[in-house]
Amino acid sequence: MEAAMDLMRRISPNQGETALSALLAILPSHSSELLSQVDQPLQVLMDAKCEKEFILCEYNRDADSYRSPWSNEYYPPLEDGSLPSAEMRKLECEANDVFAIYRDQYYEGGISSVYMWEDDGQGFAACFLIKKDGSKSGDGRRGYLHEGTWDAIHVIEVGAEEDGKAHYCLTSTVMLSLTTEGKPSGTFNLAGSIRRQMNCDLAVADGHICNMGKMIEEMEGKLRNSLDQVYFGKTREMVCTLRPPPEGIQMKLPE
Repeated sequence: MEAAMDLMRRISPNQGETALSALLAILPSHSSELLSQVDQPLQVLMDAKCEKEFILCEYNRDADSYRSPWSNEYYPPLEDGSLPSAEMRKLECEANDVFAIYRDQYYEGGISSVYMWEDDGQGFAACFLIKKDGSKSGDGRRGYLHEGTWDAIHVIEVGAEEDGKAHYCLTSTVMLSLTTEGKPSGTFNLAGSIRRQMNCDLAVADGHICNMGKMIEEMEGKLRNSLDQVYFGKTREMVCTLRPPPEGIQMKLPE
């Protein structure tokens, strides 16, 4: 299992689904552990009742069905699917509305979903998801990418309130994949993923959604900087070393 997880950390996100299927065939006894620990590119389904797309993940799945955060119904229909409590559902609806605004401001489109559930203790957990298709045929507005996807997964565990404060543990994963095709540069492929964790003790006076939103905003800024340094920075260094640009011309990678 340790070797399998080590392998998946080194697999490109656009090949992760194929690699995971192979590992599940080799290690059927560890299937549940692999599915819960390995992050895969996000998939999307349409909520026929609300006519809105939602993102699929392990946190809204029950059997082979997925719960929509918009209608709170399962697709395909599931009679006895687990549902959040009334209080948790109210917080989930509010979080989806707020996160949709965040998505539009930072991503200029895309799809977002938020799921919440009670944990075994007195706290709860939440999963914030964003999928942005940056290709020419998707939500891309600048037209630089032939294909491009950005998948962000933020899982937050919120502890029980004590003395007006709560402990928040945020685990974030970003998966990036892009392809450009053009006569000047030819075909260029870049894919990678990065995961980080953050822990904070914050006052609950401003509300859980406000606290979680601030943590996600800060974490996404750090992840974008890390991706720029690790992937784009190293790629730029390698390309400029192998094929130095003419003097006076600065090498730039697609945004």
